Amino acid sequence: MSSPLSVVPKLRMSRPDWLASPKVFRTEVLAGLVVALALIPEAISFSIIAGVDPAVGLFASFTMAVVISIVGGRKAMISAATGAIALVIAPLNHEYGLGYLIAAVILGGIIQIVLGALGVAKLMRFVPRSVMVGFVNALAILIFMAQVPEMRDVPWAVYPLIAAGLALMIFFPKVTTVIPAPLVSIVILTVITVAAGIAVPNVGDKGDLPSSLPVPGLPDVPFTMDTLTTIAPYALAFALVGLMESLMTAKLVDDITDTHSNKTRESIGQGIANIVTGFFGGMGGCAMIGQTMINVKTSGARTRLSTFLAGVFLMVLVVVFGPVVSTIPMAALVAVMILVSMATFDWHSIQPKTLGRMPVGETTVMVVTVAAVVATHNLAIGVVLGSITAMVIFAKRVAHLAEVSGVVDPDGKQVVYAVTGELFFASSNDLVYQFNYKDDPDDVVIDLTDAHIWDASSVAALDAIETKYAQRGKKVTIVGLNKPSAEMHDKLAGQLTAGH
Repeated sequence: MSSPLSVVPKLRMSRPDWLASPKVFRTEVLAGLVVALALIPEAISFSIIAGVDPAVGLFASFTMAVVISIVGGRKAMISAATGAIALVIAPLNHEYGLGYLIAAVILGGIIQIVLGALGVAKLMRFVPRSVMVGFVNALAILIFMAQVPEMRDVPWAVYPLIAAGLALMIFFPKVTTVIPAPLVSIVILTVITVAAGIAVPNVGDKGDLPSSLPVPGLPDVPFTMDTLTTIAPYALAFALVGLMESLMTAKLVDDITDTHSNKTRESIGQGIANIVTGFFGGMGGCAMIGQTMINVKTSGARTRLSTFLAGVFLMVLVVVFGPVVSTIPMAALVAVMILVSMATFDWHSIQPKTLGRMPVGETTVMVVTVAAVVATHNLAIGVVLGSITAMVIFAKRVAHLAEVSGVVDPDGKQVVYAVTGELFFASSNDLVYQFNYKDDPDDVVIDLTDAHIWDASSVAALDAIETKYAQRGKKVTIVGLNKPSAEMHDKLAGQLTAGH
């Protein structure tokens, strides 16, 4: 007889993927370090945009990265303080102060959890490929444009340092890939500038680094309905922009790594990370495409460990090694981001052969997406406008596929109209004008075997056709409806005009 314990299932802890081999572990650790170094000046810059102390942005990047590495749905993706989020919440901070900003971050996180639970991630299936290509290209342009101010009105030594950094990152991988080339470039350029006493802008010029870890606390605001109504619009915009950028970035990483991610979990995870960030006094954030590309594409990271360590290393670097980090020349980080922008851009999409082969509508959608993002510096706006443009072009294209052809019986007593194509608001508007009401015989048959009714506009058009024939004493019979079309027609026919 078997022991009672033998029927109890054995609990088996799955081995973390970052422990698969020493090489994987080393890659993840070094990738996290490179990302942390690149996060510092960006977090400080975004803090300036939002009008808050640099520590607020750095704390946000720390808590976002650590929390999302645990609760997020996309491995190796980096979330931290971002420019898009800073732009959304900056007006609230300028008018009402930091307390209201923190409260908006927490409320925005709650909204993200609700939206995630409601399945907002499923909307990603409606984002066309041309919008995705435009998103990627616009992102690459924005990453490069963000480096331009660091190359204006600077000492001449900045330019050879940037060139040297690019050369190191391009050629060092030919020697070895054990250590990420961006890390080698940052270390070498820092040593050169410090040892030679070269006076160039460095990380310390961006702002003072915090000397202690963040502590949890409640936002300094009155907990009233007035506060809620004040922060709610900003929190909603914050939630939508953050989810849009995060889900688009997750989809991009899916394509690069040829793996699938849980978008619903990522949506809810973004909300949890922002709530935690708010309680620790951070400015909130979302997925960062630039740092994600450094982590995934440049450094080769594939697990949650790199994301977790990016946040941990960030705090260690600014709190423990702040004086050393402050000496890193901005030229080294600019070189890293320029290389990232070059690697991110989809160069194949603008080759003459590709443009010549691609339908004009697809190219138009890509251009609209890029133009909107570059003009507004808001990736969410570009994706929305690009998707709307794609839908309009698609509707216009499909509308032309609806055709009507009529055949009169030899005895002249009946006419059969065969309708083919997709019937919806764009195609059904012209449907009414494709029948010969005056000259047709008294018996009219409309055959919809090769058509499909999608909306009320199509049912209303069929009602109008029947009405026009009835006014002339002629009878209309509709045949060939498939099941979904029949159900919609039976439910709405005769109910869409006044008096019913």
